[in-house]
Amino acid sequence: MLPNSYPDEKLMAKLTAKMFLDIGAVHFNPSKPFTLASGLCSPTYIDCRKLISYPQIRSTIMDFMACKILQKVGYDYFDNIAGGETAGIPFAALIAERLSLPMTYIRKKPKGYGKDAQIEGEIKKNQKVLLVEDLTTDGGSKLKFVDAIRKSDGICNHTAVIFYYDIFKDTLQRLSKNKINLYYLCTWKDILDAARLGNYFEKEILDEVELFLNNPLDWQN
Repeated sequence: MLPNSYPDEKLMAKLTAKMFLDIGAVHFNPSKPFTLASGLCSPTYIDCRKLISYPQIRSTIMDFMACKILQKVGYDYFDNIAGGETAGIPFAALIAERLSLPMTYIRKKPKGYGKDAQIEGEIKKNQKVLLVEDLTTDGGSKLKFVDAIRKSDGICNHTAVIFYYDIFKDTLQRLSKNKINLYYLCTWKDILDAARLGNYFEKEILDEVELFLNNPLDWQN
């Protein structure tokens, strides 16, 4: 059951960041950087999928996310919750359950056989759809999923994620240009602050991560 009042946004961000760190979903490795989907090298990696294996933490974060959605958009706005393949699917199901709404999921591309469907479930014409995913970096995948929803005659102007990188300056502008609002619980800054406060990593590692977060393109050199 969702609360009648909403938790403070800063508190939700702080607690979400700590829960990510507590379950070992945050990886910092400046000496052996990870490769992002964009091709950039990064000393940081976050595994949002790991949340599904921790019921109490999963439930708390989904409650936070539902509260954020209701706080920002309202109780009666959405008609359908859509999850993006594949990481967004379990979180969309959990949010749909909390909000007592129909759920669908969106493939990255039509499956190529049978009905060649890209959307599984049913989105009715002019239904207002919330796209749910685990995270966003530069917003690219969100545009593809939203486009699929709109082509199916659904209305999609809102997307919610648990984690937002918030290090690429044009992400929000890119989404806004396509009439998409982004809602999220925490960012790399929240993770870094929680990691410093809780001494989860050595200071030298955190300092190097901060250099990357402040200027990810220059850090490549």
